[in-house]
Amino acid sequence: MEDNHGISERSICVLHLSPHFVVVDKPADVVINTQRPDEHPVTVETLLKRLHPELVDTGVHHSFRFCHRLDFSTSGVLCLALHKQSARSAQRAFHQRLAKKYYVAILEGHVRDDHVLVDSPIGEDKRPQHSHKMCTADKDYCVSPRGAQTRLLVLWRGLLKGRPATKVLLRPVTGRRHQLRVHCASLGHTIVGDFTYGEDASSRRMFLHACRLVLPTEVETLDVETPDPFAADFDAGSDYGQTVPTASLFEELEREDRWTKSA
Repeated sequence: MEDNHGISERSICVLHLSPHFVVVDKPADVVINTQRPDEHPVTVETLLKRLHPELVDTGVHHSFRFCHRLDFSTSGVLCLALHKQSARSAQRAFHQRLAKKYYVAILEGHVRDDHVLVDSPIGEDKRPQHSHKMCTADKDYCVSPRGAQTRLLVLWRGLLKGRPATKVLLRPVTGRRHQLRVHCASLGHTIVGDFTYGEDASSRRMFLHACRLVLPTEVETLDVETPDPFAADFDAGSDYGQTVPTASLFEELEREDRWTKSA
């Protein structure tokens, strides 16, 4: 069975399963759930229902309690709560900004500084032809901007298919819609494969992956990671494979004294 984007219905990888939470590795180009199954027959909901039907909660819409969301094009760590108490506990952690999310991305071009702080409010793009887009507050078509902050740590600079590219580790301090995509584009370094905020129509996917989630709750503290899915896109002789995020790099993202604020 395939959806309109040619994604075969396949198993989804479960990264963590406990009495309180299930954490999965969401595939790219798959929605979490949908009100329009004719357009998106393959979702995280349908994949997880098939793999673990015993986890379905018939008392909630879409079968599961999703603790947060990932964009259609983004892959990686996605957490679902298995009962009301764990759902409330996770919601509090996100609301109080106790949760920490980390992403690996490949950006177009070479980012100049190794440590970048993007502190730019984000709002809706009010232009009629851009109804699903967000934008930074410096644009005259930006509506209802809210504070947004992202930390960017450069891991590697090299070539992807002969073009300059930079691998980065991203830490969204806030959680606005499309925040990482908008902030990277505002630096002049759009995420490779981001058709919404860039012009790259040739890449196989958007190169943005949620690689780690730290979620401290009253019922359980989660710390879940996934491998880098982009290594296969680089030549075997490339030094890209030496840029795996490590504990020290994650710690570096939490430091307060390293950041060059973007203009």
